[in-house]
Amino acid sequence: MHIRPLTLADVPLAELVAYQAMAPLMPPSGPDPAERAARGRSRIAHLVELDPAGAWAAEDGDGQLAGGALALLRDGIWGLSLLAVDPAHQTQGLGRALLDAALTYAEGARGAIILSSTDPRAMRRYARAGFDLMPCVAAAGIVDRAALPPAHPGIRTATGDDLPATEAISRAVRGATHVSDLPNAIDRGAELLVLEGRGFAAHREGGLQLLAALDEEAATALLWEALRRSRPGATVAVDFLSAGQDWAVRTVLDAGLALSPDGPLFVRGELGPLRPYIPSGAYL
Repeated sequence: MHIRPLTLADVPLAELVAYQAMAPLMPPSGPDPAERAARGRSRIAHLVELDPAGAWAAEDGDGQLAGGALALLRDGIWGLSLLAVDPAHQTQGLGRALLDAALTYAEGARGAIILSSTDPRAMRRYARAGFDLMPCVAAAGIVDRAALPPAHPGIRTATGDDLPATEAISRAVRGATHVSDLPNAIDRGAELLVLEGRGFAAHREGGLQLLAALDEEAATALLWEALRRSRPGATVAVDFLSAGQDWAVRTVLDAGLALSPDGPLFVRGELGPLRPYIPSGAYL
């Protein structure tokens, strides 16, 4: 086993390893494989370039890529964006070694966030690393379009000029900006919705990817608008609804979605209130 920095040259293999590791936890239907791979490579390359000190690779005895970790650091808040080990190399200590490497990037950070899968090994690893667990549920289903309320007149699709205005909202809710990651989310197919001065949400065809707001009324309106933009008859998902996001639970239930257990949110240190907030799996 060898742990070394993850580089841009590793991106294609790192995406494949991440997919193979996460595939058993994903729904059977998903995006076109080529589209999925392109999005994954874009995400990994973005973080390798922006946060090279948080990007780590694990090689097996033959020098082949067997796992990877990506961590980001924004305004003193550290987040684990990815931790994946090829199924053929799991239970060999690679995940623990990669997490330890990624946590070196957290030295001096005032707070930290991890979104966990439902894998018991991952949850144990994060809890043992000194993180506190916040239970989460997920919602999925076809939006009941008869339940959609009137569109909020203040919500619109964002332009590049709107990105700086999201910083104050992210810092008030999470404790750190999302502005350096939102362009990559948009490049990967997300649409950014803004309610000026009150909140923003990123979604892809109604599937929510990130939401932060200063009040629950704004957050609810943004979530409804994302759901409205789903394709009629298509299944959408809203993941990582943590304790305290009851406004979101009520909304997804009113929209006809069903709840199920989700991987927990792990936190430590000094963060924002994390509400109203639905974190991003890629950017936290």
